[in-house]
Amino acid sequence: MAAEYENFEEGSMMNRQAEAERGDGGVIGLKPELEMPDGNFLSKEKMVKAAKQMLQPEFQAVLQAMLKHMPHNKDYLVENVVKPFILSDDDYKKIMDVMLDSFNQGLGKETNATAAVKMFPTYVRSVPDGTETGKVLALDLGGTNFRILLISLDGQEVNMESKIFLIPQSIMTGTGEQLFDHIAECIHKFMKDHDLLFHKIPLGFTFSFPCRQEGLNKAILTHWTKGFKCAGVEGHDIVQLLHEAIERRGDIDVNCLAVINDTVGALMSCAHEDRKCAVGLILGTGTNACYIETLENTELWDGDTDEPHQVMINTEWGALGNDGSLDFIMTDYDKQVDKHSINACQQIYEKMISGMYMGEIARLVIEKLRKAKLLFNGKGSEELSERGRFYTKYVSEIESDGDDSNFKCTKQVFAELNLTKYTDEDCRIVQYVCSLVSTRAAYLASAGIATLLNKMNRPEVTIGVDGSLYRFHPHFHDLMEEKIRQLVKPGIKFKLMLSHDGSGKGAAIVTAVANRLALEKEQKLNAKNGIPNGE
Repeated sequence: MAAEYENFEEGSMMNRQAEAERGDGGVIGLKPELEMPDGNFLSKEKMVKAAKQMLQPEFQAVLQAMLKHMPHNKDYLVENVVKPFILSDDDYKKIMDVMLDSFNQGLGKETNATAAVKMFPTYVRSVPDGTETGKVLALDLGGTNFRILLISLDGQEVNMESKIFLIPQSIMTGTGEQLFDHIAECIHKFMKDHDLLFHKIPLGFTFSFPCRQEGLNKAILTHWTKGFKCAGVEGHDIVQLLHEAIERRGDIDVNCLAVINDTVGALMSCAHEDRKCAVGLILGTGTNACYIETLENTELWDGDTDEPHQVMINTEWGALGNDGSLDFIMTDYDKQVDKHSINACQQIYEKMISGMYMGEIARLVIEKLRKAKLLFNGKGSEELSERGRFYTKYVSEIESDGDDSNFKCTKQVFAELNLTKYTDEDCRIVQYVCSLVSTRAAYLASAGIATLLNKMNRPEVTIGVDGSLYRFHPHFHDLMEEKIRQLVKPGIKFKLMLSHDGSGKGAAIVTAVANRLALEKEQKLNAKNGIPNGE
């Protein structure tokens, strides 16, 4: 395809390949005869006659009228480059079928081992009821930033204090011991700043990477994502690794009671305000979702079957397509992004949606158009040609211009990319590219949510959403509402609710809910055995 567009100007000037001699009334010199598409031959005399007819005013008038109704040549060529991002309704319905099949395979005891989407039970059984109380530390690790929070719960009242710590690139790709020692050091600094060094305090850990949970406070990392590649962590219990790092220090007294991922955090945080929240969604550096499933449908469940007969499922839906099931919608740009990622052939669905990859997809399209001389008159910049340099935040900023003819934000982005020679038409085309890439992402995420809503078949569901892509993109929320409404079963009502500090607050709430459920279970057991509570 590259050659087709890079050389379109040459193709439109094919007659220049041989400047023929003029003759026969000014008509360019012709061969004795010309082979027609049907295999017949047109004589030189007939060609001359046809050429002369084409020069008549009547023919020229008809030709000009036709050209007015034909697409602009440049627009047509741009459309050909970007059209792989425009999926049909049938495509999205097929994606939903693929996703539902993958969900069921992940939930099945016989099929889970080979399923692309693992559907891990989280051991979180219930949403908060508003009676949770106490102070809890919360850790939130899900990207380049690591947060520690002190959360005080008193029914519906929630007070939070937090601090952000950076995870250096050297630690992200170093050893597991280095990572957890760094986390333990950050915990120590936070506790010292809040006069907690001499207090024993429960901790909830939001660990936003694919894990197989074997208990509420036991989670085995299956594989790293989002740029992390710490050695010696995959296949190990991350709570144990954290406790070992804390023990190596010997100067803080912290016990991790619950480990969750950010989707559960988003769900629980929203459920603290809205009891109908039953789905958690992350749209940030990566993407993932969780939802409440019945124990009957969770064949891998190995916990008790007491009330409530449900459990939150961490879908790990970013891995959808790892088995080739999404090849039918993958573009050449998606394939390039995957090829140059640190986890090639993994997290295929995530790479078409999330913030870690969206900017690069847009950059590849923009560069394709530039090389075809459809943008910037073919002239780019060193920054634009650098892989990963067109940040996903640029997509949001460029689309923030809307119909503004001044293209203020777009021009600021161009300045950062050292693009100095451009037209308003260039601004319009780049904005169009960004809108197609982000709209496809929003629609793909919507197909996943609609699949979950249809599967749960609840009459009314709130979806707790967190993540920078959803928060800062100017149209993502509206695009998702529109598409989910098209794809969900008639009669199902839904609401997208922004999760406020879901990862940190959610971990604390999970820990508090676990304490409440344990206490309720103990009270029921005591009542059954005739033992007064409190003894």
